[in-house]
Amino acid sequence: KLTTLTVGYNEIGDCGALQVADTLQHNNTLTKLDLHSNKIGDAGAQHLADALRHNTTLTTLDLHSNKIGDAGAQHFADALRHNTTLTTLNLQNNKIGNDGAQHFADALRHNTTMQKLDLRWYRVSSTVMEAVEQQDCRIWC
Repeated sequence: KLTTLTVGYNEIGDCGALQVADTLQHNNTLTKLDLHSNKIGDAGAQHLADALRHNTTLTTLDLHSNKIGDAGAQHFADALRHNTTLTTLNLQNNKIGNDGAQHFADALRHNTTMQKLDLRWYRVSSTVMEAVEQQDCRIWC
């Protein structure tokens, strides 16, 4: 019974993210998924975010060092409005800016389970970061 999967540095891209997302929607054992450094962009982020709407076991998702921008951040933020199991999301060192961070600030107002959101390595305005940090979640900036 697989509970942790690390698939870093494999350049799976958006197509690979789609395959992982399809599996994730029906998986009921995986709790930690690490897809760092895989060249996943906004389209891949959308697939994974859609999977989070259905998955009820994943608690940790690590997507650091990919190519996810504001559009991808919006997809994840929208998923967080509905997901009640994910507690840790690592998005450091992607391409998220003010708009993406603001999407998270808005979504975290409705999410009570998220405990750690990693948004390090971004140039985000202090106003947006203050809005994100006001939420009941440990934010790394």
